[in-house]
Amino acid sequence: MPERPLGAQISHMLKARDVDTIFGIPGVHNVELYRGIEEAGITHVLARHEQGAGFMADGYARATGKPGVAYVITGPGLCNIMTPMGQAYSDSVPMLVVSSCLNKGDLGMGRGRLHEMKDQEIAAACVCDWSKTAMDAESAYQLVDRAFGEFASQRHTPKHIQVPIDVLGAVADSAPEPRVTKTIAQCQEATSVADDLKKAKKPMFVFGGGARTAADSARAVMKQTGAAAFTTYAGRGILPEDEALNYGSYLARPDSADVIASADLVIAVGTALSEVDLWRDNLGHTAKLIRVDIDPASLFDAQHADETVLSDAGAFLENLLAEIDGPMSKGWKAEQVAKTRARWRAETDAERPGIVPLCDAIKAVLPADTMYFSDMTQFAYVAKEVIDMDHPGHWHHPYGFGTLGYALPAAIGGKVGVGDQPVVAIIGDYGFHYTMQELGVAVELGLTLPIILWDNGKLKEIEDSMIRSQIAPNAVIAQNPDFCKLAEAFGAQSAAPKSIEELQDALRSALKADGPTLIYVTPEIHD
Repeated sequence: MPERPLGAQISHMLKARDVDTIFGIPGVHNVELYRGIEEAGITHVLARHEQGAGFMADGYARATGKPGVAYVITGPGLCNIMTPMGQAYSDSVPMLVVSSCLNKGDLGMGRGRLHEMKDQEIAAACVCDWSKTAMDAESAYQLVDRAFGEFASQRHTPKHIQVPIDVLGAVADSAPEPRVTKTIAQCQEATSVADDLKKAKKPMFVFGGGARTAADSARAVMKQTGAAAFTTYAGRGILPEDEALNYGSYLARPDSADVIASADLVIAVGTALSEVDLWRDNLGHTAKLIRVDIDPASLFDAQHADETVLSDAGAFLENLLAEIDGPMSKGWKAEQVAKTRARWRAETDAERPGIVPLCDAIKAVLPADTMYFSDMTQFAYVAKEVIDMDHPGHWHHPYGFGTLGYALPAAIGGKVGVGDQPVVAIIGDYGFHYTMQELGVAVELGLTLPIILWDNGKLKEIEDSMIRSQIAPNAVIAQNPDFCKLAEAFGAQSAAPKSIEELQDALRSALKADGPTLIYVTPEIHD
């Protein structure tokens, strides 16, 4: 390979590591990163805001399983993408952000340069796994390979590499060939866990997002052991909806703790059991708790596991299956599981009336392999409990960091990644204000993308929270535009269904459209 400016070499290096798409915005400081994009054969998606670029990279990564990559400029560009970086960190998403920074001689000098920050490396480090400065080509190449090596072998987290402007423009030799990296945290044996399972009368599994790629093994374990199970929101789809002993994604229901307390063995696989999984301090177990995770931090948290297994979920479940002699008969009753799930579904409907029937209507129309991207909105809070998933890793939500405006740009990134596979976005009226400009990207790319916009005219969840806290609601209502006209002004199609049947028709049409369709839904929609 010939010598090139380092910015161009980085794009070629990424291409050699299977990167086919980069999301970002060029600026005067990072133009050298754009020198080699087309030559390397990489598609660049121009976002309308760096926050959008970051969410697109996140959505692409969640949809494809490959790292999402974004290019941004020094200072404000990096600051704008830090929210998506924080979201990716909390939700274990592999993302690589490459930014420029000031010339080597200007770093930390406080000279009032364009886009200058006191220390943008440290700022970015607050919302990602690590943030490093490459002061020369060799350092840049080592950091890129470190990032991709960790993506392949550890818990998925975002990384940030910044390169000084003068280093990006300096001529450099080509990057080294890709290295082969394999997952290193593998379960060596599961005999003791299998022994515990054989002795237990009512064992319980909790499957999290870290077990998504091990769905086949998880389903086989369920069939062989007679255990009951919950899935976290991120783990939905690991178990089929017709699994008789699957309590579903109702883990955050307060009295799910009572169900878990009735188990005499609990095995949590690939889940942090965090606040946003449980919405309470404790899982609720009274029996032995075994934690299985690739991240040591999850094994030694406040849930106080009795036994820990540092392992990839797939390796652990495969080893566990090998230790099980045959089908086990346990004390769980399918009728009781079904009755409990029905009660929790009714509670969900009572808490936020009118949304459950819409969820059922959407599920009935959308293909089984549809990928959903949802936002922080009451519609999604209901949907991620009551819409059963046919496949794991097909519902993506800003769980941990909990940012508004995620769904639209993330769905764009996801759709770019999966191509013809159906993708739908679910977003609230207020959240849409955060990133509505990215609708232009969906139009520009001609993406077939239904966007369900739930407009209840306010920040309803916040209003409800204020009322529960005996605070007179204020600052919860904002002036909304005519969303359908706005979508049409961008060049998108729109629909405003007045009934559930019209909603289903709008979805069918949107899945065939040559471009995005905004489907405007209000609580006044009727049967």
